[in-house]
Amino acid sequence: MNVVVTGASRGIGKTVAEYFAAEGANLFLCSRNMEKTTVWQQELMKKHNIQITSFSADLGVAEQAKHFAEQVLKAADAIDILINNIGIYEPGCTYNEQEGQLEHMLSVNLYASYHITRALIPSMIKRKAGHIFNFSSTAGLQAYPNGGSYSISKWAMAGFSMNLREEMKEFNIKVTTVYPGATLTSSWDGFDIDPKRLMETSDIAKMIVAATKLSPQACVEEILIRPQLGDL
Repeated sequence: MNVVVTGASRGIGKTVAEYFAAEGANLFLCSRNMEKTTVWQQELMKKHNIQITSFSADLGVAEQAKHFAEQVLKAADAIDILINNIGIYEPGCTYNEQEGQLEHMLSVNLYASYHITRALIPSMIKRKAGHIFNFSSTAGLQAYPNGGSYSISKWAMAGFSMNLREEMKEFNIKVTTVYPGATLTSSWDGFDIDPKRLMETSDIAKMIVAATKLSPQACVEEILIRPQLGDL
């Protein structure tokens, strides 16, 4: 099994990679700082007897996103699972956030996954097999103060994923939209919040792996998961 994970050097993406490694999957990982995780990658390969191919790239730049996908296709005979986890958070209000923030949010939180998916999905269509997970957010379901362009980008990502789900039905390719609530990652660095108020990255990873284990005729269309006490 070959699994592609973007945003894989930390947070949810890194944990998802660890869980698929435990399932025996060969991994194709990308983030801006994958070179800083060499020791971790080597440990995973040794522990689970798998292969990891990693790339460092700024996927918010369309050319780099497309190049990453091209490199994956050269290295892998087939892609079974694509985890479009890449994303960043910048707070702000739509009426006064800094100029260019919307464009930046869209380039990372939407366009990167759009370009990678378009490059990798033809091989899935040819085989009539595959599973794609697209990360939106609870911010893509419910507007909240100081969400601004981040929230807009996550609504757009949800729309992209829902359209893709409809388009891929006839090709037997599953598409799942993931809506995580507040999760303990570096995005919360600097905030005075009790870590127990947040979900663990493993909570998300477990749900994603579980969704890949269903029968071929079943598709988990959405994974919506929030902290037990609700959104912050």
